Amino acid sequence: MVVWGCGAARPGGPFDPAGVPRAPDYAHLDNWAAHPDKSDAADRTPCPEATDWQKTAQTDIFFLYPTSYYGPGTRGGKWNAATDNHKVNTRTDSASILYQATIFNGAGRVFAPRYRQAHLHAFFTKDKDSADKALAVAYSDVLAAFEYYLKNWNNGRPFVVVGHSQGSLHAMNLVRDRIEGTPLQAKLVVAYLVGWPVKRDFFKSLKPCETPEETGCFCSWRTWERRFGLRKAFERDVVCTNPLTWNTREGEYAPSSENKGAILRTFCVVYPNVSDAEVHKGILLCSKPRFPGSFLFLRKNYHVGDLNLYYYDVRLNVQNRVTAFLKDN
Repeated sequence: MVVWGCGAARPGGPFDPAGVPRAPDYAHLDNWAAHPDKSDAADRTPCPEATDWQKTAQTDIFFLYPTSYYGPGTRGGKWNAATDNHKVNTRTDSASILYQATIFNGAGRVFAPRYRQAHLHAFFTKDKDSADKALAVAYSDVLAAFEYYLKNWNNGRPFVVVGHSQGSLHAMNLVRDRIEGTPLQAKLVVAYLVGWPVKRDFFKSLKPCETPEETGCFCSWRTWERRFGLRKAFERDVVCTNPLTWNTREGEYAPSSENKGAILRTFCVVYPNVSDAEVHKGILLCSKPRFPGSFLFLRKNYHVGDLNLYYYDVRLNVQNRVTAFLKDN
């Protein structure tokens, strides 16, 4: 589970189209953080019992990672990361691809395009025009990568869309703009749009999942420390899925005994029963998790752990939904 922050690093000046890095060519595997035809971090599993089924899977995973363009070295830089930025790519691969994308290799082939992600500062700046333009650049890459995937590798296979944080912002727009209301919607097993608020009326026909095996629906949650979250005022019209019960019912508490296992500080160490879950006013409440060194974990927003606190719950859930989809189709 990675920890990041905005710090003092930020792009220099307003968004400048002349400073946008070159668009990636998705015919080259170097422009994919994870791809079935290359060896990458998404091929790993945290323990022998968690098998990588990508070689025989009948389903694909289109995974959009969260922001990894931030921190030292980005002050005065560009609003968008270049897809050949070694530092950013190393951070992406060792964090999100290893700790998040691996959740899904038990259900499908993992495709994770590198994209010219917007700098983390885009989510905090008052310069909304620059932020919007930077995010538009990132989204244009997501669309291009998805189109290339469809044309060259999908071959009519069912697929799952997954995003976290900035990745979910782009994923929800991708589902709405390119999948919903088209023949592709019949191939969508489920969308996990985690770490970003999705309003109930965002989609025209796609509904929140309400059972663990429902397909053609979406799941979304943002995790906060329980006592802090109870004091916050959140939007009730935002969808929140409980990743232990897999419904959106308000106030239905799921104890940590139902948690199948978290992957946190060390990839090969599984922590069972570490996190409870309860939907409350559009967010997910979670009591402070207990694991070695957790006394140092003082933050109240558990955004970095949205997926990792429920690693095995999500892993099993996507397997169940894929199984149900293939059975029905």
